Parts: sequence; structure tokens; C-alpha cells
Amino acid sequence: MPQNEYMERWRKLHGRRLDHEERLRKRTAREGHKASQDAQNLRGLRAKLYHKKRHNEKIQMKKAIKAHEERNVKTADEKEPSTPMPSYLLDRTNPTTAKALSSAIKNKRAEKAARFSVPLPKVRGISEEEMFKVVKTGKKIQKKAWKRMVTKPTFVGQDFTRRNPKYERFIRPMGLRYKKANVTHPELNVTMTLPIIGVKKNPQNPMYTQLGVLTKGTIIEVNVSELGLVTAGGKVVWGRFAQITNNCENDGCVNSVLLV
Repeated sequence: MPQNEYMERWRKLHGRRLDHEERLRKRTAREGHKASQDAQNLRGLRAKLYHKKRHNEKIQMKKAIKAHEERNVKTADEKEPSTPMPSYLLDRTNPTTAKALSSAIKNKRAEKAARFSVPLPKVRGISEEEMFKVVKTGKKIQKKAWKRMVTKPTFVGQDFTRRNPKYERFIRPMGLRYKKANVTHPELNVTMTLPIIGVKKNPQNPMYTQLGVLTKGTIIEVNVSELGLVTAGGKVVWGRFAQITNNCENDGCVNSVLLV
């Protein structure tokens, strides 16, 4: 064995660690984080060389993906026919019966996008200064400023228990809490007042979703058991999603459109 292959010799004699595969898997999974950190923190010539290297890697990766997608796409058969063909058939193309993977993927994505489309795909961003008001605390000089009061309408569940006011970081005023929403059915053109079950997603920030903030474009879940909707299996539909379409803090009510 050559002199410089001492690591291979050690591995043959003593083997690997018992958790070698797991450590290797974790190291591979962390490579993306390492690449992101280097891309953000490198400076000067090292940054230029690193970005050039990543640029070339991405080009090769895109070429490989494109080649993989085009491998199974239907293509016209360019081979000469083994038997003579009549003149009226010469201008026809004979596509091979290969699977068109890329077309299927694109169609599936389009169907999924159409299925989960919402009435308001884009909404205006809301800054933290507009969303929260700083509440200063302290015994004498009130120099502590870690509490925030939510200035937008919110929803809290029935089993919600407020924390000790001394340790409550986010204050949701009682006057801005909503329990019901005006829901419009887009196909039936009927508007009903239904109780809110929960806040599914606030497009502004995941933290606003946890706080239950109701802003324009928020997806909420409403109780539609009163409508008598049933599934194909005969079960009663309990909750459906709806999107808020108005600025609740200005109108004093929650208006939404049912997602069907």
C-alpha cells in the first residue's frame, strides 16, 4: 500500500464509526446552509470566485434537469420506414409512444394552481409599526418597551386563556376581537354570517397567523354546518376556508368569500 494512504489502511483494519452513515447524511443535508452562509458572508476576491463557481454549477444543474425532462418527451420518428409508403403518407409524422413527463408535470401544476386560486392573490404589505403599538412598562420611569399591542382585528378561540398581564407580550384588545364573519358564496351569490373556527394563513407574516390577526387577504376557516353541505361520501362538511376581502379595522366587520 502506498505510504500516503494511511487513512484507507486504518479503515480496513478498524472499520468506520457506527454512526458514520448518519453523520454523512447530516453533513450532506447541511451543505445548503453552508453554501448560503458563504454566499452572504464572503467578501472581495473570494466572493467573486465563489459566485463564479456557483454560477457554473447552476448552469450545469439546469442543463441536466432540462435534458432529463426532454428525455421522455414525444418526438417525431426520423427513421426511414422499412416498407415503402404511399406518397400521401410521406408528409405525416409518426410520434413515438414515449411518456411526455414534462407536459404532464406542467399540466398538473396548472391544475393545482387553478384548484388553490384565491380571489385576492396579492395584498398590500403591512409594516410592524402599523401592526403593533409599543406599550411601555416599568414601576417609575417606564423604560421597558418589550410589550406590543395589536392594532388590527384579531380572532381568539373559545378556549383561549389570557396570560398573566405582567408577562403578556402581545396584547389583543377585546374591542378588536371578532367571532363571526360575513361569508359570500361565489356560485350561489348568497351572503351569510358564520362563526369563525380559526385563522389558517395570514399572508403578511407567520407570526400574525399565530396571533390570529385578521387583515385583507387572510385565509380563515368558517363553520358551514348550517348550510347543509355534504361530501360525496355523505358526510356533513363542518369547516370551509374563506378569504377576507375588506379592511376589517375600517369597516367594523369581516367580509369574506368562500373558497369553493
